[in-house]
Amino acid sequence: MKKLSKKLIDGLVVLSAEPTREPSALFNWQKNNQQEFEKLLYEFGAVLFKGFNIDSTEKFNEYIESLPFNKLNYIDGNSPRTKLKQSVYTSTEFPAEYEISMHNELSYSNSWPDRLYFCCVTAPQSSGHTLIADSRKVLADLHPSIVEEFSSKGVLYTRYLHSGHGIGPSWKETFECEDQKAFEKACVDKKIHYEWHENGGVALKQTAAGVINHPVTKQPVWFNQADQFHVSNLPDQVSSTLEMLTNGDKSKYPTYAYFGDGSEIPLDMLNEIRRIFKKHTVYFEWQVGDLLLIDNVLTAHGRSPFKGERKVLVAMT
Repeated sequence: MKKLSKKLIDGLVVLSAEPTREPSALFNWQKNNQQEFEKLLYEFGAVLFKGFNIDSTEKFNEYIESLPFNKLNYIDGNSPRTKLKQSVYTSTEFPAEYEISMHNELSYSNSWPDRLYFCCVTAPQSSGHTLIADSRKVLADLHPSIVEEFSSKGVLYTRYLHSGHGIGPSWKETFECEDQKAFEKACVDKKIHYEWHENGGVALKQTAAGVINHPVTKQPVWFNQADQFHVSNLPDQVSSTLEMLTNGDKSKYPTYAYFGDGSEIPLDMLNEIRRIFKKHTVYFEWQVGDLLLIDNVLTAHGRSPFKGERKVLVAMT
């Protein structure tokens, strides 16, 4: 196979096959050019592949299954998704009119995927970008006082998962199980404190770092979801309704975030984090058959609102 053409668009590396190829050709290229590919991924944090016709669930699954990495499920996940294959999910089913804020996948957990793979089966009519931002640049641009607070204290994440009827996801959906014992074992494995409520719901608490080093490059990165878990991330009408339904009891909120010592995170600090993320966010237009590969520690991602049908799939290793 000929060498792929390379472009840099707003900080995103785009590798294109011309003429178009089948998904197996992408796996072969990665295998035969592993050193070059790894260098690109670690330098830029994300690579967009074009021209490999990865335009269906079946083709995407074929590509993912060919990879020599452990495929991960979405247990303990926080976004509404449908499992389509053993390791393939819809990227999100969050309502189209809302933006999904920037985050590193499962950074609130004690284990997270190294890499995320997104493919476009149906491109939206307008917008619907998968947003990306370099977590190294975000860290470097945040005020030192914010970095110090999150580095020294970490983040305490709380969640309330209902038993099948309620606000947000259920514990069965989140942990992909029907049995309470299996759920409890998963919580123990992931070092999550759980407390069952009489109505069958469960309150969760877990702590995680605010800043970590990349396992390969050793570069420090901003790595937490405090601004996303916090109620201030919701639209005003939604947060007001949530407060009314729970009588302001934050332990009943689907998600919330504190500093690791249990103290409140100042709203102006959360808003500054959001501002810095927005400053470093890269947008690109999806085309059917595109595949985006993200280093989950180096690069945060999100989604812009959209119109029309949109089908973007995700897998994790």
